[in-house]
Amino acid sequence: MSRTISILAAFAALVAGTLLIVHAYRGSGNSPSVAEANGHEMEAHAGVNAPQESAENEASKPQNAPAKPESEAPKPAAKPEGETPKPQGDVAKTPEPASSAPSGPEVSYDFNRLPDEVRDTVQSIVVAAQSGNIDSMLPVLQENELPPMLAATAVSDPIAFWKKASADGKGTDILAAMVNVFSSGYLRKSDGKNMMFVWPYFAEMDLTKLTPAQEVDFYRVVPPSLGADMKKSGKYTYYRAGIGSDGVWHYFMQ
Repeated sequence: MSRTISILAAFAALVAGTLLIVHAYRGSGNSPSVAEANGHEMEAHAGVNAPQESAENEASKPQNAPAKPESEAPKPAAKPEGETPKPQGDVAKTPEPASSAPSGPEVSYDFNRLPDEVRDTVQSIVVAAQSGNIDSMLPVLQENELPPMLAATAVSDPIAFWKKASADGKGTDILAAMVNVFSSGYLRKSDGKNMMFVWPYFAEMDLTKLTPAQEVDFYRVVPPSLGADMKKSGKYTYYRAGIGSDGVWHYFMQ
């Protein structure tokens, strides 16, 4: 009996010692080694959660506001109405057009600019004159509504008049004068109602103000013996011709 009691006492002491050891082991959980291990475990746990928390923080932050379109950019203040904006920098000023001086009659050498009726009449006169036969002018005169003026007084027979006025009695120099006159430049002359085409153009000009080129045209028509006196007086007194815009031959006279 006493032996049994001794065995139980020894077993109880063994159990009690074991409990003390276990209790001591659990109490040592706050030791530096255990704390260090726990610390690493916490850091590892924090490291796993860090990216997720960072992403959540970034998502929670407000994003940068988008740039305003150019149309919303601040515009310069408008200038008061009626104020002309001044050019920037050195800008050459556009010169104002000078007032044009009144020009004289328009001179032309282009027969294609003549009305068809006028051009046909001129062609008929020149072709007849170049034939060298004064009688060739008769059909041209007959096609005209009225005989052209050949002198200050009316002439009933133009062919006889030209023959008498010519140097050779045949009217050759008269025909040559016709060709020279119609070969020069012409101008248009209007009285407000009717248009007249005049040859030579300098017949309506001041001969004292002719340019060198116009003087050449002048002496192609006028004999030098007569031209010198005309230039002094400034008035043209040699043969001239006029044809209306309808093709009617109005005059060929000095």
